[in-house]
Amino acid sequence: MKKYDVIVIGGGVVGTAILRSLAAYNAKVLLLEKSSDVATGASRANSGIVHAGYDAETGTKKAYFNVKGAAMYPALTRELRVPYRMVGSLVAAKEGGLPAIKALYERGVANGVKVEIIERARIEALEPNISPEIRYALYAPEAGVVSPYKLTIAQADHAVQNGAEIRLEEKVVSIKKTEDGYLVVTEKAQYVASYLINAAGAGAVEINALLGESTPEMKHAVGDYYILDSKAAGVVNTVVFPLPDEKGKGILVAPTADGNVILGPTSRVVPHDEAEVNAVTREGLALVREGVGKLIPKVDLRSVIRVYAGTRTAVGGDFIIEESCKFKNYFMLLGICSPGLTSAPAIGEYVAAEAAKSLALTKKEKMLPLPDRFHLTKATDDEIKDKVASDPAFGRIVCRCEKVTEGEILAAIHSPLPAHTVDAVKRRVRAGMGRCQGGFCRPRVMEILSRELNIPLSEVRLGEKGSEIAPYEVKDGYGKI
Repeated sequence: MKKYDVIVIGGGVVGTAILRSLAAYNAKVLLLEKSSDVATGASRANSGIVHAGYDAETGTKKAYFNVKGAAMYPALTRELRVPYRMVGSLVAAKEGGLPAIKALYERGVANGVKVEIIERARIEALEPNISPEIRYALYAPEAGVVSPYKLTIAQADHAVQNGAEIRLEEKVVSIKKTEDGYLVVTEKAQYVASYLINAAGAGAVEINALLGESTPEMKHAVGDYYILDSKAAGVVNTVVFPLPDEKGKGILVAPTADGNVILGPTSRVVPHDEAEVNAVTREGLALVREGVGKLIPKVDLRSVIRVYAGTRTAVGGDFIIEESCKFKNYFMLLGICSPGLTSAPAIGEYVAAEAAKSLALTKKEKMLPLPDRFHLTKATDDEIKDKVASDPAFGRIVCRCEKVTEGEILAAIHSPLPAHTVDAVKRRVRAGMGRCQGGFCRPRVMEILSRELNIPLSEVRLGEKGSEIAPYEVKDGYGKI
């Protein structure tokens, strides 16, 4: 039975941010994730917006962590080499919407956010394709876009690089309070922790229940999205929101950190047992099209390459980020919905510091940096020439749409937190994220995974258990490979 100073449950952007911050201390730390990879829940499927911080109610945890987290992004993403662009955002309003824009402006000022109210001429200069009905906008120049799954993965890699451990496909089935900590039992093993952190997202209520901790009512909403090909990138320059309503920030149009365009989301409330079922609906996609038409009418839906849905979980109007009153050294993070992605780095620092204070942990002198990664699309001709000369795998393109080489895929498979499924490779290097959505490169990615993991091709999975892609040989009937 392995013993740890701290165990974090949940491998989303918040859980990995906490783990990375804990890795800066002289401590033995572990993260448990029930899925086949980190970033498979809400951190996989969201808008990727780094919110400026004008929307959250002044004085709330959302406002505090949003503003603090947003300020951390430029340096953090440089350090972790994660795609991030400070593109700015607009909250667009028609005639009659100025009072609502002014209210947002005043809240932004109170929260310490750089914002200004602009009118038609300035709006058009920023967004030439905006609807002619838009007259006013709240402009936040320091809003940005980030790759949420790449950030989550990079935080996990950096944590492992600095001594943290991550166990994937280990669902927690039992938690018992002991005299000096917590006994955490998964489907595969047992662990002991002096300090336990519940960052399980939509599954946080189940983790609380295992320990006997009560949980406030959690509401789950599913949002539908479209993703457009990178060829549509010029249609929008900033993140464009409508005026927010009771359902949230509304259906937006935005560039992504990787060069695509994202449309959505809707907000469909679902029961708790459907919180992790990410399926789009025809009605939801119709609402996205309608909402987008009110903001950027020139969006060409013939550029759509994928639709998807993501889930967000809320508890009342604010984040719950606190130690349990009932169980000492048990920390809970509940309802970390929007702006959870923006807040994650600041939340990670705060929770790690709370655990360190309770356990009297000391800081390391320094953290080891992540090794530099070669990306064909970002390299100069001379850099490509030198790289291919030293390793021919970087001269073999596997994904034509995104120009991903075999060398990049090998680096992902052998990274600190290894990619061992097709989807895990996709999230790390974008093989399969282009126009053909893996139609050409997936068989080659499968072959590479089979070879590098030393498993039969029939055992290569798309993602979770049971998702084997080629379990049978077609030409020889239906027998197992």
